[in-house]
Amino acid sequence: MTATIFAPSEDVLSIDLLLLSAFSLLSLASTLEPLRAANRVAGRALYRWRLLSPDGRPVTSSSGVEIAVDRAFDAADERDAVLVVAAFDVARHATRPVLAMLRRVARTGIAVGGVEAGAVALAMAGLLEGRRATTHWEDLDAFAATFPEVEVVPSRFVLDLRRGGGDRFTTGGASPALDMMLELIRRRQGAPLALGVAGIFIYEEARAGEDPQPSVSLGRLDWHEPRVARAIRAMETRIDRPLPVSAIARAAGVAPRTLEALFQAAVGTSPRAFYAGLRLEAGRRMVLETRTDMASVAEGCGFSSASAFARAFRRRYGESPGRARRERRDG
Repeated sequence: MTATIFAPSEDVLSIDLLLLSAFSLLSLASTLEPLRAANRVAGRALYRWRLLSPDGRPVTSSSGVEIAVDRAFDAADERDAVLVVAAFDVARHATRPVLAMLRRVARTGIAVGGVEAGAVALAMAGLLEGRRATTHWEDLDAFAATFPEVEVVPSRFVLDLRRGGGDRFTTGGASPALDMMLELIRRRQGAPLALGVAGIFIYEEARAGEDPQPSVSLGRLDWHEPRVARAIRAMETRIDRPLPVSAIARAAGVAPRTLEALFQAAVGTSPRAFYAGLRLEAGRRMVLETRTDMASVAEGCGFSSASAFARAFRRRYGESPGRARRERRDG
């Protein structure tokens, strides 16, 4: 069994990146480019990588760009880690042969990771049982419902490390993948090299791996209007049990009327309407990505009944929740 790859070392680390169809180009770049930059900053090879596909043929990304790979995924190859990069329709692209090879690789004790929906592929292979893991925030509810044996957390990235080998590491998307690779570099070669790599991309790490993934990327809003940002964060924590506007205003540190004005100026709508949109988006993800009954979906996103949820859903999306689920299933 091998030791954790997230430990101080000057050895060259060999990582295979397994690309599944409809992966995100940005997630791939965020995973791969820090390794290239680390070699450049260090002035020597610290990381080696190969791009793999299930059959050795080019893989088409979610944006339709085709990426050539080095070879087909083979469990017998030598490497220190395998990282599955996936995004959409992973249940279709993570085929039985792929899952079987992932299990064979994991039995050797090497590190296995997943970027974005790559975590779903690992769970499908049974490699996250009893482990902490994350995936993209849009899929967290479905991930937890489908794989109850996994300790699903909403963190940006999760390192589940074992001293005797068998690391598992997962991320929520492109930006967390960059953070995770910087953490790998920091732990192996030290903070100065990680800072040098971040500097190449003019990137300032502002979040820890344990920080939750926001469903709304606040970015400049957090800087220019932190009171609205605080209000949105309060909303995100109570999707299932909506807070009154007065409580949201207290969380933001302002009066309710002031919050109304701030929201209109910053995002062009009222706090109540913005909150309803967050809850409906959460409900829509449950409708499309899980088999949860509609009454439970309604309860999970803070509606008093399935009928109230259905009316709000139809007003926003132009169709009923049942029809949206059937169209996704048939598609």
